[in-house]
Amino acid sequence: MDDHRHLRAGTASDGPYTLDIDPKTAGWGYSALRILELRPGGSHLLSAGDSEWIVLPLSGGCTVQSDGEVIELLGRESVFAGVTDFAYVPRDAHAQIASGAGGRFALAGAKCERRLPARYGPAPEVPVEHRGTGSCARRVNNFAAAGTFDCDRLIAVEVFTPGGNWSSYPPHKHDEHRPGEETRLEEIYYFEIDGDHGFGYQRVSPSRPGGTDLLAEVRSGDAVLVPDGWHGPSIAAPGHDMYYLNVMAGPGPEREWRICFHPDHTEGYR
Repeated sequence: MDDHRHLRAGTASDGPYTLDIDPKTAGWGYSALRILELRPGGSHLLSAGDSEWIVLPLSGGCTVQSDGEVIELLGRESVFAGVTDFAYVPRDAHAQIASGAGGRFALAGAKCERRLPARYGPAPEVPVEHRGTGSCARRVNNFAAAGTFDCDRLIAVEVFTPGGNWSSYPPHKHDEHRPGEETRLEEIYYFEIDGDHGFGYQRVSPSRPGGTDLLAEVRSGDAVLVPDGWHGPSIAAPGHDMYYLNVMAGPGPEREWRICFHPDHTEGYR
């Protein structure tokens, strides 16, 4: 089992982040995620470098100043409180992130080529999608899905799975470039679980000999790296709703999310 693909909460090196995943440490080329915690009155300077970033409130609100823009994010009480607004920070920029009341913020990033303008993503404009039925029902906030918000390479969505339900099902993959059928995307799953002592499970199974093979018990603040393989299901323990943030990027010529479902697990699902 590839246990090194499961990053537990608080395992970041010394610095301002409780979780810090960049392409170099992940062993891939594009996707990044940092979890930033700010005390009341705290601030942090984000240097974008060769990546584009989205500042996404997990709890609390903040002000993001970048490229001459001042973006006020109302945020939310927690990830389970509903859709949030967000800010886009372009590559080669600096962004000052400040929070009067404090909070936690996901910085989702991807190495990119184009430099797009800094801008605000309003919560009412986030498309909300309901997928699956019965024990596979879940809700997806497509705040930076391909086709919903303009980025160069970054794709990011939030998924909410009720306690006892399965999501990321049927298992699917996107580790090959097959025009019109599948796009190659590196993916990060970042988890939060509602309620004390809550947990869930994440499965990644090989799509090729020697591929990623992982079954992880995940808790709030954990992340799972998916460089390849069939990923899913993501399973929420009964009584504990599960949230995960998906961050994806890859080398394809188009920013698109095309997936292939596992042929052994689609019969009768839909």
